[in-house]
Amino acid sequence: MWYQAMAEELYFIKTNPNIAKINLYNKLCREEENILNFLQADAKVSLEIIKNKVKDSVEELSKEELSSIFTWFSNAYPTDNEEAKTQLFIHGLDLFYEIPKEENVHSFQEILSDYEKYSQQKLDFRVNSQNFNQFLIYGLFFTDIALKEKGSCAVLSHYLKTEHPALYALAEEQFRTKGSGQNNDLALQHYFGELYDLTKYYKGSIIQLYTP
Repeated sequence: MWYQAMAEELYFIKTNPNIAKINLYNKLCREEENILNFLQADAKVSLEIIKNKVKDSVEELSKEELSSIFTWFSNAYPTDNEEAKTQLFIHGLDLFYEIPKEENVHSFQEILSDYEKYSQQKLDFRVNSQNFNQFLIYGLFFTDIALKEKGSCAVLSHYLKTEHPALYALAEEQFRTKGSGQNNDLALQHYFGELYDLTKYYKGSIIQLYTP
């Protein structure tokens, strides 16, 4: 089941509050008995809270509430990952990208943590797309600098360098201070590049769902 792999995978989600307000809310009302099995203590109270949040805006859901909904959907399609994702999309939750393998997830999270410290900007599990985009550009720069040390580089980060000199300087300073220490810089740059392409024109919030 794809959701059971969450300890080793990081999922990125876009939300559509207008669709969720209708489709997800109605599903929660129709299938109350099913989702109660995936909620914590005081499940009925938790369900009413979730329903009220979804009716207002799915973006108000907490990380724990959202995780419960994902577990519910994945349990309904235990052998069909794509159908689970399709159903989530139909109900206003677009799981548009994922980073597999525990090593890559931890490396991505480490770069994110360093970025938060150096930029003095906290990126929670739900983040504004513009702020997330800035982090992705930083990640491209950082991994490009690391790859240059190994005799490789990428065209995209060179193009972005002239538009974001401050972010490039931040990545340079971080690399000088700490270095990469990773053996998966090429894979990480691939993830940063694809995420950048998938989100650069997106204006909503982006959710990072990860279970350590």
